[in-house]
Amino acid sequence: MKIEYYHIDAFTKSVFKGNPAGVCLLEKPLAAETMQKIAFENNLSETAFVISEKGGYQIRWFTPEAEVDLCGHATLSAAHVLFNHKAHKTNKLEFQSKTGKLGVEKDGDWLYLDFPARPPMPCRAPAELLKALIYEPVKVMASVRDYMVVFHSEAIIKKLTPDMELLKKLDKFGVMVTAPGDKADFVSRFFCPGEGVPEDPVTGSAHCTLIPYWSEQLGKNELNALQVSARGGQLKCRNLGERVKIGGQAVTFSQGWIEI
Repeated sequence: MKIEYYHIDAFTKSVFKGNPAGVCLLEKPLAAETMQKIAFENNLSETAFVISEKGGYQIRWFTPEAEVDLCGHATLSAAHVLFNHKAHKTNKLEFQSKTGKLGVEKDGDWLYLDFPARPPMPCRAPAELLKALIYEPVKVMASVRDYMVVFHSEAIIKKLTPDMELLKKLDKFGVMVTAPGDKADFVSRFFCPGEGVPEDPVTGSAHCTLIPYWSEQLGKNELNALQVSARGGQLKCRNLGERVKIGGQAVTFSQGWIEI
């Protein structure tokens, strides 16, 4: 079997930056076990599997170790492929996922994800989390999926070198760390070593939580964000209440075929 395959760098306009994702365009459904093996072989933070269906597309995402319920950068990458390589005929498309319907709108060379908001709530900070991060946070909160840890400054976010073994012991999927930005409204980084991704370079799904939080803190619904990992990424954000818009650019690094 041959599978059409693309390697896309998301949330950037330059290759070798942003967050790389694999995109597999399927002609028929694949077993989850096979998709997991492909994602492991790709060894990218996420591989998206897309299949056309009436009125839209179905999408699933896998890390090298597990299927996930929501992924921003791989959805952005899949949309980039459909708009730029498969000549999708309108400036909007819709994916059906395990999280429900996800929209993407094209505006020039920017793509805007329409995702569910996942506002954070106050929580008790696990001892392992505080020990893993070393620096004392301003506050610790949690979404339905992740911990969110707020610090005073962008400088601290950039200096963090978390203890990954301690983070693996936590009861959440991942940990986002965030602070006010020096040149953006806010900055962040994201860690999920328990899912085979020690640090995710740019995490669209984390912004489902970051956008509601910073929108309330800053008193504005239009926000500019930077994920300050080594590769880095830029996001344009909009708070819509129960939904969020997450804007980013993407660029194709390679395309070809997977043979299994």
